[in-house]
Amino acid sequence: RNFAHHGFKVAVFNRTWARTEALLAMKEPNIDGYKTLPEVVAVLKKPRIFLLMVTAEFVDNVVDQLKPLLEKDDVIIDGGNSHWPETERRQKAIEPTGIHFVGMGISGGEEGALNGPAMMFGGHLQDWENCKRVLLPIAAKSQDGAPCVDYMGRGGAGHFVKMVHNAIEYADMQLIAETYYIMKNALKMDNVAIADVFGKWNQGVLKSYLIEITEKVLRKKEGDKHIVDLILDTAEQKGTGKWTSQDSFDIPSATPAFAEAVYARVISCLKPERVEASKIIKHHPLEGFDIKVTIDDLEKALYAVKIICYAQGLSMIQKASAKMDYGVDISKCAKVWRGGCIIRANFLNDVSAYYTNETKNLLTIDFFRTAVEERVQSWRKVCALSTIQGYPIPLYSSCLAYFDSYGSDVLPANLIQGLRDFFGAHTYERVDKEGKFHTEWEQH
Repeated sequence: RNFAHHGFKVAVFNRTWARTEALLAMKEPNIDGYKTLPEVVAVLKKPRIFLLMVTAEFVDNVVDQLKPLLEKDDVIIDGGNSHWPETERRQKAIEPTGIHFVGMGISGGEEGALNGPAMMFGGHLQDWENCKRVLLPIAAKSQDGAPCVDYMGRGGAGHFVKMVHNAIEYADMQLIAETYYIMKNALKMDNVAIADVFGKWNQGVLKSYLIEITEKVLRKKEGDKHIVDLILDTAEQKGTGKWTSQDSFDIPSATPAFAEAVYARVISCLKPERVEASKIIKHHPLEGFDIKVTIDDLEKALYAVKIICYAQGLSMIQKASAKMDYGVDISKCAKVWRGGCIIRANFLNDVSAYYTNETKNLLTIDFFRTAVEERVQSWRKVCALSTIQGYPIPLYSSCLAYFDSYGSDVLPANLIQGLRDFFGAHTYERVDKEGKFHTEWEQH
């Protein structure tokens, strides 16, 4: 429908004809429905562009049906949440046919699909040049009017960037949930008061889609009860956050925020176990400590941790791009994410303005490092209060450890390497001379 609204003639196929009929019943101009793939192929102008919007496990099946029907230079765009290695496998498999396969991450949900999503295009540059004429008009627009779609890079770059986008989304939501938890439990605020705070925050540096809808979720009632209080405290997941955490080990790139966001959902789903454990585990909060955390402290801490989450995500994209020769321009990622997608935020204007391909980490940019340093004492207060009282805030805590580790010139890894050499003769490097060394630790 988005394509049709922008004047493009669209041929639609769904394996379930009833779904196609439902779409046609809306009587949208420029949309024609077909019962078979050969019928669709026959009406499309060459070179044909197919946009697949199917779940990842069915992509191979659809591609296998399309291959005999297509010709050289036709393009298949996978717009689903496929894992980037699968995208690259499909690209290599189809390349000898002359058909082009593109992995394009799409974010925005149902609203974005209709009114303008953010899109991350990955594959050959020439494919982008051939397809952008139909993608630029349908994309979301950022505040400056720029379309939120661009070429991310070669191979599986589009789906890789989308995967990290989703991991940042996981972290963002976990961070918001932990902030809500502190306000509700430590500050004893009710839902309306918490919603008021998020509404105020959405007028400042934290302005974003997720902050905006947090206020709406907290305000929504069913009768005289807030719906958020009726929702079971178990958060499900589809797997992209898990993929990011797993892939970060192989790159390697340090992304503890994403792992903690995934683990928080895993632990939340242990509801029966948690209920039983809560009957026997005593938290023993520390007494004698008078730490006062204000709403201003929480706002500062939330913004600081947000910077850390993006620092980890963008660094991971950059390291992966170098390892796999994607050629990703990080500032383009931030620009595409400014509108249409779930993590859209004013904050991304600053990221796109300051980040270059020479940047090692968001924390090495004066603007962001200063922003964190100005807020870190509030952040430490939030973590200290939660630790003392026994409130679990894994994202706040792990990101603080990341910040302190990344900014340390000496870490205790020397002892770890010594232990590895002791039991496994793994050798070690020294600070006083070049080379690899091994010590016979039990010889006197």
